[in-house]
Amino acid sequence: MAVTVSVVIPTWNSRATLRIAVQSALAQTIPPLEILVCDDGSTDGSEEVVRAFGDPRVRWIPGSRGGRPAIPRNRGIEVSRGFWIAFLDHDDEWVPEKLEKQLSLAATSGCRAVSSNAWRRLPGGGVEGTLLCNPPPRITFADLLDVNYIVSSSAVVEKSLFHRATGFPEAMEMTGIDDYALWLRLATMTDFACLPVPLLWYNDNPRVTLRRVDPELAVQRARVFSDFLSWSEGGGIHDVFQRKVRRRAARDERSARGGFVWRLLKHLRGPQEPQ
Repeated sequence: MAVTVSVVIPTWNSRATLRIAVQSALAQTIPPLEILVCDDGSTDGSEEVVRAFGDPRVRWIPGSRGGRPAIPRNRGIEVSRGFWIAFLDHDDEWVPEKLEKQLSLAATSGCRAVSSNAWRRLPGGGVEGTLLCNPPPRITFADLLDVNYIVSSSAVVEKSLFHRATGFPEAMEMTGIDDYALWLRLATMTDFACLPVPLLWYNDNPRVTLRRVDPELAVQRARVFSDFLSWSEGGGIHDVFQRKVRRRAARDERSARGGFVWRLLKHLRGPQEPQ
């Protein structure tokens, strides 16, 4: 099994945390082939932090300000050379055995994507439990329709899958939920093998992340499902997945309260499907 891994770190003005993220990738017991720090128009000296490592595996991938992480993530995928792509946010931190344990799980499970749980790090540095509660050991498309079980900084995915998935959706309305949309696309091609143990520290601080402007959950789900249907209609995806999304959207609609959310969900139903 090829074990070369490209680490993709999207960043914007993250000088204060970026060094720790990169160091955690360099400290892996299975060293990555490369660490691609993909910029989104930083102005705080983040580039100097990256170049100070003096390690040819750590590369600064410049880019202008786009305002959403999908853009630098896709840029990193495009220039990557590894068999696997591992994602790491600029304010998160891996444990040293993360890649080793996940690549081992990929080999034994046959899955072409793997993930794990994460420790939840609070503002101020404290840790409060894990981010996920009892994630399934094998996350299927149906599982993801109910809950996004994939922690972005835990995801390791075979690069060859991204051509069909067409990367993270870059539309402005998908900001902050572009990862969930991509996981659904990938789940039409492979299950995600999941280690329930935490293999990273996730920085849970809404004030400094995209979640500070998140819409309510029902609106997020409506956007993700709509994105999936638009992508699948042009990608030769078996219509069984489309039917599952429409049925799940209809269930969301029945449980939604308030006219605004109802109108957002209504257009997802399309042709009536048997329940």
